[in-house]
Amino acid sequence: MRRVPPTVRRTLACAALLALTSCGWGAPASGRGERVPAAATGVTAAAGSSTSVHVMWNLATEDPGITRYEVYRGTTKVKEVPGSEHMVDVTRLEPSTSYVFRVRARNADGVPGPLSRPVRATTPAAAAADRTAPTRPGGPKGRALGGRAVQLSWTAASDARGVASYDIYQGSSKIHSVGGAQTAAVVTGLRPGTDYVFTVRARDTADNVSSPSGPVRISTAPGAADDRSTAPAGFRATTHRSDGAYYIDLAWTAPEVDGVITEYRIQLDGRAVTSLVWGGSPPEGTCTHSFYVGREANVTHRVRLRAKLPDGTWGALSPERSVTTGG
Repeated sequence: MRRVPPTVRRTLACAALLALTSCGWGAPASGRGERVPAAATGVTAAAGSSTSVHVMWNLATEDPGITRYEVYRGTTKVKEVPGSEHMVDVTRLEPSTSYVFRVRARNADGVPGPLSRPVRATTPAAAAADRTAPTRPGGPKGRALGGRAVQLSWTAASDARGVASYDIYQGSSKIHSVGGAQTAAVVTGLRPGTDYVFTVRARDTADNVSSPSGPVRISTAPGAADDRSTAPAGFRATTHRSDGAYYIDLAWTAPEVDGVITEYRIQLDGRAVTSLVWGGSPPEGTCTHSFYVGREANVTHRVRLRAKLPDGTWGALSPERSVTTGG
């Protein structure tokens, strides 16, 4: 067999290593060999009022291993949100103050990525005893940008001390926010072939909010929707008795959607009876809730559940479950 000189062997080894790296085998890793999330990109920060700043970034859709994002003000972590979120309001700030924000991704193993590039935002001066809301934004219009985004525009609102930000609503849900100098926005994370109704509200430095603009009705383009169902998964219903009264106990898993679900609507015997809103961060994994249904035994109830999706629309109803008190 022909011997390969040592210098040639070293050259071939380096070439093989470069080939592996160019194919993605050399992905960034921690000192312990763990994969490190990439730095968050597209980070922006805009004052929402004299005491709040709205921070946004791009979702790392190419890295499904990211489970949460951390938002830093200077060197202090001030917010932590699930990996499916890409915006947050940082509150309890000081008026007329400049702040620097960074965002960091973290994966399921707890491995942090590098901090993003810094972005700066300055809160406006506080408006003393300002109780007058801005005028409502006018002339709203919009168009679909394919199946998952829309572009909106409006004419500026006016306020004696200036508009700090504009909040965009789908139905009754705030789903986006931009700075007071902007009169247009692109809203993403929508579903193909879906009808939406958007309105815009202006907010001043004292957190006074205008009445909503006129509605903008837009239908996203039909397309290949996700195979994921928008109905709660694994929905179960049982009953229990406590202090002479009966309760229905529900358990389910949140549908897999692009964002975090914080509100559900419960249907009992064919009609909506209550809404469940998580006051803090929604639980991970199985969600549970119990509610009172009366003191009479052997009563059969039909119960269903649906989620309010991050785009402001209601998802599909869960399968219907029947339960009997005392059964």
